[in-house]
Amino acid sequence: MVSKQSLPKQATTKMTLDEIAELAGFSRSTVSRVINDAPNVRAATRERVWQIIKACDFHPNPAARALAGRRSRVIGLVIPQALNTIFADPYFPMLIQGCAAACDQRGYYLMLSLVLRQSDDTFRWLIRARHMDGLIVASALTDDHSVRRLLDDRLPLVLIGRSMECTDITTVDADNEHGAAKAAQHLVQMGYQRIAMITGPMNMVHAIDRRNGFLCTLRALGVEPPSGYIQEGDWSESSGMQAMERLLHMTPPPEAVFVASDSMAIGALKAIRMAGLKAPDDIALVGFDDIPLAAAVEPPLTTVHQPIDQLGFLAASTLIDRLETASDVTGNNSAQHIVLPTELVVRASCGHALRCAADMRSTTQLFFDR
Repeated sequence: MVSKQSLPKQATTKMTLDEIAELAGFSRSTVSRVINDAPNVRAATRERVWQIIKACDFHPNPAARALAGRRSRVIGLVIPQALNTIFADPYFPMLIQGCAAACDQRGYYLMLSLVLRQSDDTFRWLIRARHMDGLIVASALTDDHSVRRLLDDRLPLVLIGRSMECTDITTVDADNEHGAAKAAQHLVQMGYQRIAMITGPMNMVHAIDRRNGFLCTLRALGVEPPSGYIQEGDWSESSGMQAMERLLHMTPPPEAVFVASDSMAIGALKAIRMAGLKAPDDIALVGFDDIPLAAAVEPPLTTVHQPIDQLGFLAASTLIDRLETASDVTGNNSAQHIVLPTELVVRASCGHALRCAADMRSTTQLFFDR
């Protein structure tokens, strides 16, 4: 182990690559190969060089590393959403945090790109100019073919979500259909028959998956919502409020609503209060995401939990794995499809506690009636 005390006096000041090489006892090119994770470097050599680097608190120049190794060690994260949605919805900061944690752990930087639509020409230029090594695209749009064009150009790419047209792309997704199906099953088991849904934007694949999982399960259980009971939102709180206002004007209004994101569900709760009603007494509510605020609102929100930060972490670490094994240079023949489980978290907004209390009162009454 190399300590600062064992180093020459000049090692306590700002070091150069040549000085690091001299202290380590290797050539400048060997040290450069170690820093750029080049193959064919002995483990003992690599360990010695990194000990000197850490002891000297040496920080390699990222631009020099990119030129030497043709790698920038920068990962791009593309979020195809309106800026007001990204900054208002806690889902996206949690996703970004997961991506950033994986990059930090592996010695990469995360570049955030906030765009309404993926611009494949821009991303091609960024990667070819070595500004970034690969891309994470956070959710697939049904009407955007950029992912296919990027994939055909052999750009290193991981998609958060499911692509409807590309089966040969590596994806990391939550089990949206199963989570929505559990929400539908729970509401029917609770005895609700007039059940509505507020969907996400129907140009996004995971919004379609949640709608399909919910409606297919309702129909399998003998519940067919009227067409007006299906309202579309855009993931924002305000869109959830507006969609709930439309549902409350239906005749008859629904008894329960499944909302495809917690942010929209919180907006729906506000609309219920503004109408002079209460959840779950007048209308039951179930969300999706399990953001931290879901447990803090009144009433606490029953919701489908998905591991948001883990989605981001796995997307980034999977992309880095592909970069470091050069699988995306030779092609995307070994595409992975990682699906994380979802689960229903039952809290007060669905009326579960009220129903349990009513069942207990009914059981107690039957006992005394004997």
